[in-house]
Amino acid sequence: MSELCQNDQQVSDGANLLISMLVRYPEIGTINFDPEANSLALTFMISGIPTAKEFEVAKQLIINSIAAYQLLEGVTNGRIDVDLSSYEQVAMLTIRRDVHTMSRGEIGLTIKLLRDRFADRLVADRNDAMLEEDLLFQEEVIEDMLENMRRKDHDDHSLIGIREDGRVFVFNK
Repeated sequence: MSELCQNDQQVSDGANLLISMLVRYPEIGTINFDPEANSLALTFMISGIPTAKEFEVAKQLIINSIAAYQLLEGVTNGRIDVDLSSYEQVAMLTIRRDVHTMSRGEIGLTIKLLRDRFADRLVADRNDAMLEEDLLFQEEVIEDMLENMRRKDHDDHSLIGIREDGRVFVFNK
């Protein structure tokens, strides 16, 4: 019985992490949690398709900035992959990171870089009703859930979080 409760808690931590990240950062379109790789894939939507050069510059900026951030934080062996795919006139920029070295500050840095790089082209589901207190609370939850995810061995619960029409959904994959 305790294993079931422990597994439920793991799903709950993962689901809470995805929900809090989607609520706090309206620029994130989807998040996938892969328990086998213990990684998160954050997907951002960009209106219009960036040129190959524009994508490569953005990719290197993200990778180098996260590496510098990790160096300053004393984090080693962080994994990061940045991919671009497209559908019609929307590009999907996906950043894959391992949960063990990811931090709330790094997520905020990544969002800031994407806002600066893609400005009005970065698709965001703005929620003007969110108060500063709510945003700070979500940041605390993100930090707590990342810490919980670092400490646990994970089951086979792949999760996906999506944003649709101002709502956030999390599903087992």
